[in-house]
Amino acid sequence: MTRPVAKRRSFAGRSSIAGPSSSTGSRARAGIRPFGRLALLALLLVSALALGACSDDSHTRVTTGTYAGESGQNAPYLNVGSLIYEVQLSRELNPEDTEDASYLTGLTPAQLRLRPGEEWFAVFVQVYNESSAPHLAAKEFTISDTQSNVYLPVVPSLTNEFSYQRVAYAGPLAPKARIPALNTVAANGPTQGALLLYKIKVVSLDNRPLELNIIDPLNPTQTASAELDV
Repeated sequence: MTRPVAKRRSFAGRSSIAGPSSSTGSRARAGIRPFGRLALLALLLVSALALGACSDDSHTRVTTGTYAGESGQNAPYLNVGSLIYEVQLSRELNPEDTEDASYLTGLTPAQLRLRPGEEWFAVFVQVYNESSAPHLAAKEFTISDTQSNVYLPVVPSLTNEFSYQRVAYAGPLAPKARIPALNTVAANGPTQGALLLYKIKVVSLDNRPLELNIIDPLNPTQTASAELDV
């Protein structure tokens, strides 16, 4: 997984043109050099402390966050068990739209049927296994609103190439692997995420914020949540 990396400035030493040789010039240069060395040592010390702080922060577990949507800020990386999750996008789906219709493939006629007051809602996620061992990906993702309505995902068949379950249900996620895998239809698609598909009540769009809850498959008491963009 590629994470944002703080940019480092490169300080190039300035070249100088030596003037006429003189004892005064030599004494001046001799007086400057120790100060320059001390400044350089101080700079190196500050840089090391800063890098150490960044390293510590990178190991902090995060289990809650907010997806900012069109503001341009992504959700934080959420830790669930040994894997890391990030919401790429969340939005309503229009079955009449060509792109959105592709997200509804692999559903039975019963699954495709919406009740009055319901609509399709999609959440696109990425999952990363940065460890050196295989780990099970979460299978339970619920969406809840402020009125305690809870929604479970609709699971399409394997013919849906965007489906999160297509990969997550196949077995443990391999070391250094991700969902969706690189160079797949889902990874190369508009959202670059794996699809979690829901039928939600239209009224829930007014009971915001909607929250995605991710449950650790090995320890249900361990969860993470992300506030969704609508």
